Amino acid sequence: MTVTTRYAQVLRRRQTDAEKLLWQRLRDRRLNGWKFKRQVPIEKFIVDFCCADGKLVIELDGGQHGNRTQQDMARTDILSSNGYLVLRFWNNDVLTNLDGVLEEILSTLPQSTPVPPHPNPLPSGEREQSE
Repeated sequence: MTVTTRYAQVLRRRQTDAEKLLWQRLRDRRLNGWKFKRQVPIEKFIVDFCCADGKLVIELDGGQHGNRTQQDMARTDILSSNGYLVLRFWNNDVLTNLDGVLEEILSTLPQSTPVPPHPNPLPSGEREQSE
């Protein structure tokens, strides 16, 4: 297990109030069927939330980010170069306007709803083999 992966696990246990609140609405495909993960390593970063199918990263920023504009821009550039759209919200926005935040997230995802995984996937090794 890499250092980044271990640190991501620590961050999952130490969520901010805003992260907890948003996660309750994103987890288990609760947002129109889109699958989100939290504290996901991408390159050298750990992003707050990621929807791989929608190529979307969501970052929640606290007051400390007011002084980190250039670092956040560089981070966004690297994530964008990996094909992700990065949405940033202030913690306060999540805490006071969660529905508005969710609307903005939904408006950036592709209009088609993702196909959910089959409820009874085939056991390992029993998939059709292409010839």
